[in-house]
Amino acid sequence: MPNLQGNAVLITGGATGIGRAIVRHFASEGARLCVMCISDEQADSLRDEFGGQVATIVGDVRNLKDNQKAVAQTEERFGRLDTFIGNAGVWDFITPLEQQPADLIESICDDLFGINVKGYALGAYACLPALRKSKGAMIFTASTSSFFTGGGGPIYVASKHAVIGLIKQLAKEVAPDVRVNGVAPGGTITNLSGSPSSQHAGARMSEIPGIGPLLEGMTPLGYAAEPEDHVPLYAMLACRESSKYMTGTTVLSDGGLGVG
Repeated sequence: MPNLQGNAVLITGGATGIGRAIVRHFASEGARLCVMCISDEQADSLRDEFGGQVATIVGDVRNLKDNQKAVAQTEERFGRLDTFIGNAGVWDFITPLEQQPADLIESICDDLFGINVKGYALGAYACLPALRKSKGAMIFTASTSSFFTGGGGPIYVASKHAVIGLIKQLAKEVAPDVRVNGVAPGGTITNLSGSPSSQHAGARMSEIPGIGPLLEGMTPLGYAAEPEDHVPLYAMLACRESSKYMTGTTVLSDGGLGVG
């Protein structure tokens, strides 16, 4: 079993979906967590569940100063930073490029690449000094859309392909001090939201009619994953003993979608 006791973790997008499941599991295993949230409402929900066990900070992953404040708070609270988990993300609801509204497409591109890619890069930039000191790890949430088509429209799929490039290049640059890996979930019903600028702002994947049977029918293992099904992979990658010889790798957790 991965040993997370005392591991000081900063995670973005940790209030909902897979991120919330990561926080819940890591906290139960003795990790110390700081969660970067997009709103006071999200921060309040974490405090309601975890009390003082989990620190929160409200900020925008697209802003370098917000990322730097999150790192500073983590180090101030726990004395160090061992793991950064870049997890915040938005979706395009599988909208074909030609169906994106002309008056929104520029801002939709900015949202998807800003949150899904720029947010990861800025988080990594802010965390690197602390992670070099601790010989720590970065873990990014990729997607089956980082490898295959069909899980989103062109803008989302392109943003998630970019995450793989970020993981590989960054792993090469920061070795041997810091390990950089990813987890690529697929076939999971979560409350993943649409771009704030899009016609899907405020919508949630979990609210799509028939999404459960659709995912089950696409997945060779025959069921849609719960967020908790992916969490052990994050725990493995955060633990030095469990993944000390892994870097530049993205682990697919897709129920066989990639071969189906």
